[in-house]
Amino acid sequence: MNKKIVVTGGTKGIGRAIIEKFCSQGFDAISCSRNQEELDRLKKEVEGSYPGIKLHVFKADLSRKEEVAAFAEFVKSNDLAPDVLVNNTGVFIPGQVHTEEEGVLEQMIDTNLYSAYRLTRHLVGEMIDRKAGHIFNMCSIASITAYNNGGSYSISKFAMLGMSKALREELKDKGIRVTAIMPGATLTASWDGVDIPPERFMKSEDVAEACWAAWQMSGHSVVEELVIRPQLGDL
Repeated sequence: MNKKIVVTGGTKGIGRAIIEKFCSQGFDAISCSRNQEELDRLKKEVEGSYPGIKLHVFKADLSRKEEVAAFAEFVKSNDLAPDVLVNNTGVFIPGQVHTEEEGVLEQMIDTNLYSAYRLTRHLVGEMIDRKAGHIFNMCSIASITAYNNGGSYSISKFAMLGMSKALREELKDKGIRVTAIMPGATLTASWDGVDIPPERFMKSEDVAEACWAAWQMSGHSVVEELVIRPQLGDL
């Protein structure tokens, strides 16, 4: 039986690259997003590229508590308990704390933090029972470096790193590894329309390779934090 990886927000960017990497190594995958057409296309393309691999998809907006629960139930009811969980769902809205629109903080906390908190609580029990598993939380360079126009995004990502540290302490004696991934500017749809040369960005595939390398380490070791920046520095 193939190992399984759950990747939230897996239809594009870093999430998709992680799915592609793990599926190329024999994992089945489970993913969700808010767009059913993109999920169907992802399923068709991944299963077409990797014979014998299954990609299970579920439409859900993980900023909503009830939809996190529905996605978790989909995973459990189909006997898809993950060996690897990647909390990747996120949204970025530029702005400053003192000028951004009312409600922006709540939107980014719901999407960037609460989605990961709630899904982890739903799925970690089976990892604890097996005394094995790996949780990757998609943090950001913004988790450790405040910057102008980061606003509530930085707040949510600082909190995500804090949750990762708490989980690491809680789960280290239960055989479960927790890794906080902190990528810098990565060439994804979030940067569409900007006038910046592609070579200034990291590739999503490089982040996926880093996750795979962390997963491959023996159970004696854990990569607690992975900071990955563009070679020429932050944007």
